[in-house]
Amino acid sequence: MKSCLLSIAFVFGLALSGFAAEKVQPVRMGCGIMTFDTVPGWGLGEDGKSVLGSTHGGVVIDKAGSIYTSSSLGVFVFSPEGKVIRRFLGDKYNNIHDLEIRAEGNDEFIYGARNAAGEGIKFHAETGDIVLKLGIPEESGLKLAKWSPTAITVAPNGDIILADGYASNHIFKFDKAGKYIKHFGTKGNGLKEFNTAHGMTLDTRYAPPRLLICDRNHTPKGRLLHYDLDGNYIDEVVTGLGMPTSVAVQGDYVSVPDLHGRVVILDKSNTIMAVLGHNADPATRVNHNVPQDKWIEGVFNGTHGSYWDKDGNLYVQDWNVSGRIMKLVRVK
Repeated sequence: MKSCLLSIAFVFGLALSGFAAEKVQPVRMGCGIMTFDTVPGWGLGEDGKSVLGSTHGGVVIDKAGSIYTSSSLGVFVFSPEGKVIRRFLGDKYNNIHDLEIRAEGNDEFIYGARNAAGEGIKFHAETGDIVLKLGIPEESGLKLAKWSPTAITVAPNGDIILADGYASNHIFKFDKAGKYIKHFGTKGNGLKEFNTAHGMTLDTRYAPPRLLICDRNHTPKGRLLHYDLDGNYIDEVVTGLGMPTSVAVQGDYVSVPDLHGRVVILDKSNTIMAVLGHNADPATRVNHNVPQDKWIEGVFNGTHGSYWDKDGNLYVQDWNVSGRIMKLVRVK
């Protein structure tokens, strides 16, 4: 089991401060077919500093392999080598808590849940043109004093599912044009209730696909749930995951960032295959305020978003005051 956690003893005291990125050695983590090497300095500017601003968001990858991540400044798009190739900055794009990407015809679109702005958005991945905004659906009949969307995903027919995870914990369903269809779920610790519906994606490991939802603060803490696309409860997938923040599916596998400073990899039976980047220090895990000069290569502080590329590499975003995104290269 020890080999399936993190081989970091030789770098545990090695922070990025005072070291050029090329002097920081890659760290190997995971086990078996889920073994990865870090890429030191990936995504940093030429001066070795983060370009992102505070990170509390997600990660997605387009068909060309470009990596999108959201921050307090907006959305940054990186090449696989870690260079910024475009940005969407400012009040229209900042503080997107969760991202999804979908190909529609010849185009690709980013869907975002903006908790602070109280809206869902859809914009063109190449141009940044915003084509849809989702506000509080008055047609629901709910009298919501606050609306704070945390997660978003898209059904195969284009229906949009948006979780109000920082407020009511209702999950709303809209058609592809943004027309309200229904809502389900409510706040609580019951079997079919959500105590912070924080992350969500379409679970394509099953036919038909279903919703995979992170119930971050549920007791016992940290569980994943399955619902069908009409909002009907299916089952409790796994519990005891700490504070699962989001989920990303590739093939039979799911990556689950945990705010406690680790990424958990599940297989199709929802058994834990590997734990990546585990932070054993209670002072720096679940901690947004770890500055860049205190980062440790191969150790996460508060993982918040992740996404797989076509080669099975993982891109992981930390919840971090300086803005942190990491590339983990799959060891073949």
